This record gives sequence, C-alpha cells and structure tokens, in this order.
Amino acid sequence: MLRKIFFVFAFVSMICDSSFASVTEEVVNAAWKRIAKADGFRVIPITYEQKDSPNARVKFKSQKDFSVHVTTGLMKILNHEDEIAGVLGHEIGHVKLGHYSKGVGRNIGWAVLGGLLGRAAGGGLAGSAAQTAGNVAIKLAESGFSREQEVEADDYGTELLVKAGYRSDGLYRAMKAFKDNNIITQPDGFNSHPPTERRLSHLKSKSDSLRQKK
Repeated sequence: MLRKIFFVFAFVSMICDSSFASVTEEVVNAAWKRIAKADGFRVIPITYEQKDSPNARVKFKSQKDFSVHVTTGLMKILNHEDEIAGVLGHEIGHVKLGHYSKGVGRNIGWAVLGGLLGRAAGGGLAGSAAQTAGNVAIKLAESGFSREQEVEADDYGTELLVKAGYRSDGLYRAMKAFKDNNIITQPDGFNSHPPTERRLSHLKSKSDSLRQKK
C-alpha cells in the first residue's frame, strides 16, 4: 500500500514538474481564436514550426497578407492557455500599432546610411571608421523592433488578455518561463528587446494595475 502511494505521489510530482510542462496545438489554437476575436483581428490558421528555439512571430506583408507562426520550442516551456494568449496578443500588438511599417522605414534608413558610409570610405583610418559605421547600421537594420515598440506591444498584449477574459498576468508568466529556462536578454546596444528583468518588472506592474481596476 505504501509503495502504491509512493508511485502515485511520484507520478503527480512528475506532472507538476515545470520541465514536463507544455501546451498543445489545441490549446494554442483556442488561445489564438479567443485573443484575436477579442481584438477584432483576422483569425487565420497558425503555422507550427518544428524548432527548438521558443518563438512566436507574425510574417507580415500587409494587413491582409500575413501568417502567424509558433514554434514547438515555445509550446514546451509554457504551462497555460493564458500564457500563449499573452504572447500572441503581443504579436497582434506589433501589427495593430503599426510597428511593421515603421520598422521597414527605419531599417531602410539604416541600410541606406550604411551604403552611403561604405561608398564614402576611400581607405585608411577614415575608410575603416566608415566601414565600421556601415556594419553598425546593418546590425541595427537587422535588430527588428525597437525596445520602445516591444514595451508598447507588451502593454497591448496585457490589456488584450483582460479584454479576452484571461488573467492579466499571462504574458508576465510567459516571460518568466523564458527566464526560468535561461532564455534572457542582457543589456546590449544591439538588442531590440528590453533586458529581461526590466521587462518582467514592467509587465508585473502593468498586470497589477489592470487587476486593481477590476
């Protein structure tokens, strides 16, 4: 009898262990439909990518031409529907806030600047400096959204969680899952995402303020 109780306890412990946590495609699909409909966003099938890296993204061409992608790596580190809903709400935020069109303009600007600096370089120290500046410009062009835009999308996704009837801390807990799995962003001049600790602090504050308004 004691051995039977031990095995039951071990099995329950295994299920509760975060290393075994994951969300299924059914959970992701349900979260996507609910969060998108709450925003009036077009619901399209999600493209699942068999990749270990945890990520969700919108492959965007226009408001009428885009696709939504979720990796299996992301699904493995999340525990609940409201967490993936928060991540997807964040991605909706990038679209609805116009970050893609703004980002394209900014990236083109940096690329043009890099090209001009490169052509202006005649060699020597000045040429080397210009080449370095050109490389910096290209790096910035590839960095994606600005940190300000990431924070705006975090706020949008958190507010959308509440609008869809989810807990306000879904995105916060999703971000904490990244940290718990040692997937963090350090302060860096080239990182587009805000440092993880600062982002978690902001998400917690945002979530608490929305919960207090209820």
